[in-house]
Amino acid sequence: MKKGVHPEYHRCTVTCISCGNTFETGSTLKEIKVDTCANCHPYYTGKQRFVQSDGRVDRFNRKYGLNEKK
Repeated sequence: MKKGVHPEYHRCTVTCISCGNTFETGSTLKEIKVDTCANCHPYYTGKQRFVQSDGRVDRFNRKYGLNEKK
């Protein structure tokens, strides 16, 4: 490797904002913060969490009263 061309590579701490899980990896950054990790992601845990409770259609129907039974 040429000297002075490549960035410094060191041990890095990755922190999950959602669950607070931390682990170490190698990176050019000293600290990384992620939204979801394998510890709290629904695909890996098998638990489904709804981040967005309503979709556009549901909000539209509720706004104009189209879901109400007569």
